[in-house]
Amino acid sequence: MSLTFHWFLPTYGDSRNVVGGGHGVPVGAAGGERPATLGYLTQIARAAEQLGFTGALTPTGAWCEDAWLTTAMLARETERLKFLVAFRPGFVVPTLAAQMASTYQRHTGGRLLLNVVTGGESHEQRAYGDFLDKDARYTRTGEFLEIVRELWQGKSVDFEGEHLRVENAKLTRVPDPVPEVYFGGSSPAAGAVAARHSDVYLTWGEPPAQVAEKIAWIRRLAEAQGRTVRFGIRLHVIARDTADDAWAETRRLLAGFSPEAVQAVQAGLARSESEGQRRMLALHGGSDDGLEISPNLWAGIGLVRGGAGTALVGSHREVAERITEYHRLGIDEFILSGHPHVEEAYWFGEGVLPLLAADGLWTHPAGASAAGASGASVPFAGTVTAGR
Repeated sequence: MSLTFHWFLPTYGDSRNVVGGGHGVPVGAAGGERPATLGYLTQIARAAEQLGFTGALTPTGAWCEDAWLTTAMLARETERLKFLVAFRPGFVVPTLAAQMASTYQRHTGGRLLLNVVTGGESHEQRAYGDFLDKDARYTRTGEFLEIVRELWQGKSVDFEGEHLRVENAKLTRVPDPVPEVYFGGSSPAAGAVAARHSDVYLTWGEPPAQVAEKIAWIRRLAEAQGRTVRFGIRLHVIARDTADDAWAETRRLLAGFSPEAVQAVQAGLARSESEGQRRMLALHGGSDDGLEISPNLWAGIGLVRGGAGTALVGSHREVAERITEYHRLGIDEFILSGHPHVEEAYWFGEGVLPLLAADGLWTHPAGASAAGASGASVPFAGTVTAGR
């Protein structure tokens, strides 16, 4: 089975330094020297498509642009790239969401993937008019996905749950193909929903032993439901021609983190209700000492950014080896990002993907001819890319 790689669209702005946002980071704290214009996001999306990424994750929250609208516009600027649209079930009713997905699939030729985000921060949920607590939000997410999946099967749905109710709901046209559902979460409530409804369970980039525990946990829950689930991981990446060059980049990034900024971000993240965020914080404890928490796994990103806070760092071969290690645990999909997102897409796409292809672990989604045209068919050899 070929591994699947997705890139990331920073719809809050980009920079040569780490741009924070999400999970306790104040609204307005995100943003960088490169605004998230449609033109700039198009650059990233086209680079990802050319290099061989299957899709691109777009985040959700008050700190970034709306994912549905942004990716719908970007679909006209790309040909093959899929869009992993993050959205929160509490903000849109299930029948409308099912209809939106169906329309999206028809107009893009089936390029929608859905990242269902229950929402880990009550204060942000309340700003959108959602006053349920965390456990109730997960219950509602389960009801939401049950309704949506039945609608996608062309059924007429009558449903009355604890939080959601529909009568005689039916789609005029079902999506083709049905979008795959990506779902993450580390709490017991999240695990139950993931096992019952997700196609791909996502974890943030924890050390391999912890990832293995999560995979085993979700597999047991899914088997109890008579289901199988695929697994993906969300990581940043800093891959260079040599390990020294890659670690030098971490030192450069770290030098841009002022003590005041780290303290402010960590104070906000400490109030997060997300179990996954708690696990991310535990990896570094708010300190810049000992940030290599596992071979080639650096926790420095999490000092100034909520959500995914770790990066694979090393030479192209070392990064490829760590990806292979995660794959042996059961990870088949990798959602990656780097700062800035155009340049880092090329470092990874020209440096790491050819090595994985040579190892028989990856093929370009558009075929061998596209891989050759993108430069991803031969190992990276120091090619100069403008703006790198």
